[in-house]
Amino acid sequence: MFNIHTGFYCLAAILLQICVCSQFSVPSSHYFTEDPGAFPVASNGEPFPWQELRLPNVVIPLHYDLFVHPNLTSLDFVASEKIEVLVSNATQFIILHSKDLEITNATLQSEEDSRYMKSGKELKVLSYPAHQQIALLVPEKLTPHLKYYVAIDFQAKLADGFEGFYKSTYRTLGGETRILAVTDFEPTQARMAFPCFDEPLFKANFSIKIRRESRHTALSNMPKVKTIELEGGLLEDHFETTVKMSTYLVAYIVCDFHSVSGITSSGVKVSIYASPDKRNQTHYALQASLKLLDFYEKYFDINYPLPKLDLIAIPDFTSGAMENWGLITYRETSLLFDPKTSSASDKLWVTKVIAHELAHQWFGNLVTMEWWNDIWLNEGFANYMELIAVNATYPELQFDDHFLNVCFEVITKDSLNSSRPISKPAETPTQIQEMFDEVSYNKGACILNMLKDFLGEEKFQKGIIQYLKKFSYRNAKNDDLWSSLSNSCLESDFTSGGVCHSDPKMTSNMLTFLGENAEVKEMMTTWTLQKGIPLLVVKQDGHSLRLQQERFLQGVFQEDPEWRALQERYLWHIPLTYSTSSSNVIHRHILKSKTDTLDLPEKTSWVKFNVDSNGYYIVHYEGHGWDQLITQLNQNHTLLRPKDRIGLIHDVFQLVGAGRLTLDKALDMTHYLQHETSSPALLKGLSYLELFYHMMDRRNISDISENLKRYLLQYFKPVIDRQSWSDEGSVWDRMLRSALLKLACDLNHAPCIQKAAELFSQWMESSGKLNIPTDVLKIVYSVGAQTTTGWNYLLELYELSMSSAEKNKILYALSTSKHQEKLQKLLELGMEGKVIKTQDLAALLHAIARRPKGQQLAWDFVRENWTHLLKKFDLGSFAIRIIISGTTSHFSSKDKLQEVKLFFESLEAQGSHLDIFQIVLETITKNIKWLEKNLPTLRMWLLVNT
Repeated sequence: MFNIHTGFYCLAAILLQICVCSQFSVPSSHYFTEDPGAFPVASNGEPFPWQELRLPNVVIPLHYDLFVHPNLTSLDFVASEKIEVLVSNATQFIILHSKDLEITNATLQSEEDSRYMKSGKELKVLSYPAHQQIALLVPEKLTPHLKYYVAIDFQAKLADGFEGFYKSTYRTLGGETRILAVTDFEPTQARMAFPCFDEPLFKANFSIKIRRESRHTALSNMPKVKTIELEGGLLEDHFETTVKMSTYLVAYIVCDFHSVSGITSSGVKVSIYASPDKRNQTHYALQASLKLLDFYEKYFDINYPLPKLDLIAIPDFTSGAMENWGLITYRETSLLFDPKTSSASDKLWVTKVIAHELAHQWFGNLVTMEWWNDIWLNEGFANYMELIAVNATYPELQFDDHFLNVCFEVITKDSLNSSRPISKPAETPTQIQEMFDEVSYNKGACILNMLKDFLGEEKFQKGIIQYLKKFSYRNAKNDDLWSSLSNSCLESDFTSGGVCHSDPKMTSNMLTFLGENAEVKEMMTTWTLQKGIPLLVVKQDGHSLRLQQERFLQGVFQEDPEWRALQERYLWHIPLTYSTSSSNVIHRHILKSKTDTLDLPEKTSWVKFNVDSNGYYIVHYEGHGWDQLITQLNQNHTLLRPKDRIGLIHDVFQLVGAGRLTLDKALDMTHYLQHETSSPALLKGLSYLELFYHMMDRRNISDISENLKRYLLQYFKPVIDRQSWSDEGSVWDRMLRSALLKLACDLNHAPCIQKAAELFSQWMESSGKLNIPTDVLKIVYSVGAQTTTGWNYLLELYELSMSSAEKNKILYALSTSKHQEKLQKLLELGMEGKVIKTQDLAALLHAIARRPKGQQLAWDFVRENWTHLLKKFDLGSFAIRIIISGTTSHFSSKDKLQEVKLFFESLEAQGSHLDIFQIVLETITKNIKWLEKNLPTLRMWLLVNT
């Protein structure tokens, strides 16, 4: 839920033409002299001279002078721009992107006209809204290799949604509603704020001027150079010219926010902005940003290239954050930290989102992907760098263990046939928006982590540095990254004879298991250009290990007729790691064929593949393999590494979903958890048992849900009873406490309900002044919300609270009510967007749908309000995808599958198509098959074990 950017320099005009034009893939052979009937029709009925979604490469932007004057009373803006462009081929039109802008005037000057102060020639403007493009028709053909200046005056309303140049509101402690104007351009919304060449390759410099009232502050990517006083009390801020960058990274904001600031060790001024009443929640973000920016400068061996960095908490923001160069925008929950209401997991979230966006200042901003098909180069890297940076700067947060869930989350999607390759074609704005998903972010990060583990940390880091230095201010694609990582010699590593001496030992080690002629590219394209995840099947036979790779599929079993066809043509180069019962040594092997055999040096009782879960693959141990591992866990689980135990728990339940293991075998593995000493491993095991409970509860399969409840409370009673209602311990102690007490209260465990109700009563009696420990705050609120008095009190507090972390906890608690009229009221408030902001509607629907009393209500709400939802959120937006999947993907009956299918078909008949439709249908089918296959086993196992 974050973003990315880039740029490049060419020194002279001719050099620039060669540099830039050669990188643009769209042909320049479309001329208006062709048959006009071959072209689309502009909004005025005339032929529009361009028919492609991508812009032509005949005119290249070099520099934008942009002036913007937003009016926060009338909620509109007037603006003008002067774009310096270079012409590469003779043409009679200039095509730009523009969406929902009223163009009032457009003129063109040649470089010579500009030099002699001659006025520009008026241009005819044609509009083609279907492609969000305008055409500027020039009176005479533009001459190749010359520069021109395009001047455009335009105006528009501040957008009502969350894209382009839009309005946001917040409420002060005194109850006053205030307005700010903010931008959010990624991926294709800069065109909603100013006509532009809105594609990542068209990098340019931007000089921005903003007119405002004296009570407001204006912010942009660069520091302010000067402020001019105008008549009528208005002020005009002029900002330094930016470095070369893509349009989606441009940002400007007009607000009345306050800030705190600090200076990094290299002299960069870092400021955290928030609404005035929330300034006291900005201190942790400042501390974290300073530490993380210092870390990245050292790690990448490249200084942050701008003189300042602002991070600002926006009251209305749909994603987690956006990495605009020098002015990063955040949802309030992703930046602000309130010690009184923010929990350990809140602190982890804020730290990781800051780390993600700061990583983008290099990955995405300094080096940008050539096109959106490779957005993973931005997002996957930023997700991966969270792991490296947070581990280095905040080791106490133990982020290493949290990263496993990044991979486990995407495996759920990637094991469906409806998944997609990491790198895939995307042309329309909706298709581009859909690329911002778990595959780009999470799978991208996980394969990078696997590659780092394979190459070694030092070689991987050197490869990254080479990639960033080579492509600074430019654009890159997959192959550029693999080349840098294959030959990670920096200039400083070469001897006078041209021989790289960076790390002969590392090179030698690599050749041992890569093979002399193997390339990183050859291996990694098997992970980026084909969808899915491999299954490694291991069969031990004495001293020999037989290996086989397949495509891992959930919900499609070996006995199903389609299984074989879905396996064809899938082959990965898998960098395997394994350890054995007889040795702690980590063995390595690369599996490049469907089958292979390994010889073990000594007799061993068990083998564990995917050491520390660094690899992106599932492992199935055939024969007695799983029995041997389960026996070891029961005898002495500490002989296996903590992350290996987490990996085993994950894989065993995934294999059940694929029909490769029986559920009772996986459940037998959970017996050892009563002795588990690792909080992340214990949480992983509990998460599956809790998942089964909620599945049974939603389907009202009461005999199993009651037995599961009894088993959980009986089997985990000692560890539940050990939890204190406090904020003590390490971050994982605290997250375990939150999870266990939440589970206990969800299961109506009397001591838990009693303690939470007691704390809630004391808190209400104190008029909200009592400080409840932050790790149990959500639990206390959820129990309190079960009474009408408590629910109403919480709703009142929700409206008044100045802590976004607290508001999140209250909203979750309100959504747990068992009264449908209360849930209906929440949904109405979310649609209205005043008390509950529209940005929170998707999460609210998701939370309500997960409860037995709310699942049908949420689903009906989406169907009945679909048209209204599309007015609030763009079709391909993250919010719409969350709304769709959050209200449907938990269904597990054939009648619900048919209901959802018919709804999706009706949307497609209206022209709305999203990849999420197929993912949801496949997920529901998988749920149905899981129940059919495993319900009797689960029922029997619980009868024996409770």
